[in-house]
Amino acid sequence: MTSLVDRYVFTALRRIPEQQRADIDRELRASIEDAVDARVDSGETREAAVESALTELGDPERLADRYAGRPAFLIGPDLFPLWRRLLTTLLWTVLPIVVTVGVVAQILDDPEIGKIIGGAVTGLITVGAHLCFWVTLVFAIIERTGAGKADISARWSLKDLPKYEAHRATLGQLISGVVWATLLIAGLVLQQFTFTDVPVLDPANWAFWWPVLIALLVLRIFYHVWVHRVGGWTRAVAVVNAVLTVAYTVPLVWLLATDRFFNPEFHGFLDVEGADVRSWLSGILVAVLVVGGLWDIVTTAWRAERARRGLPTKIPGTGGYHY
Repeated sequence: MTSLVDRYVFTALRRIPEQQRADIDRELRASIEDAVDARVDSGETREAAVESALTELGDPERLADRYAGRPAFLIGPDLFPLWRRLLTTLLWTVLPIVVTVGVVAQILDDPEIGKIIGGAVTGLITVGAHLCFWVTLVFAIIERTGAGKADISARWSLKDLPKYEAHRATLGQLISGVVWATLLIAGLVLQQFTFTDVPVLDPANWAFWWPVLIALLVLRIFYHVWVHRVGGWTRAVAVVNAVLTVAYTVPLVWLLATDRFFNPEFHGFLDVEGADVRSWLSGILVAVLVVGGLWDIVTTAWRAERARRGLPTKIPGTGGYHY
């Protein structure tokens, strides 16, 4: 009959590589025997001593993982903070961008409200699941193999503490500004040749306005890079931002107001009886451009002025203020 010690040792050895089993078998049995003898010498019966010694050793599979030097977790404490930061960044940047592109493509292909909502929800779940799965898989492989772990799991030091400089332009603002400007340029170009057989936007504007808009968006990208290099909000930053915002907002509003924005040959808008969807959409876009432009100009100027005067600014998520 197999003894309790044998059952415990055999269970542990199942998770040990073949070449290590003989050595660990002897080491583990010797450790158990020493613990049992110590308990018997203190007055316990041998049967009770065996049970107490094995209970103290704990789960044999977890013990085997320690012997084999194999982690019993998917992502360990060295990599977990980096995994969490990377996944959070991707979910807040890549996910909304991909879903937005999918919704726009669905609107241009078949603007039925049910399909638009269904596509958005499906894209949100699918892309989110893929991001979580693949990022986690890569980190799990690094955790198990150790390949590159030393390079990405650097020891923490005081220099890693956030500076909480409320008047500085953050890396997130740089990334979001560059990404959205790039997406707008890509969308402007691609709608001319893809999505639908008939371009959504008026092709006649390629003679002047669309190239000008692309040039302004490129300047917008350089602006975000410049602001990040400057490191904060200054009066010069506020002035350049206002000039760029006005430079592309005014022409777009004029094109929308004079019915020169959308292609008159494109008839893919959702048909609503008794309503001119094109006019409604143009009006909404004008409102968004004007309100958004004013908000951007005022917000940037406000930040620059507070930074110049050294006024305290509340740091989001902390309840504290930066001076």
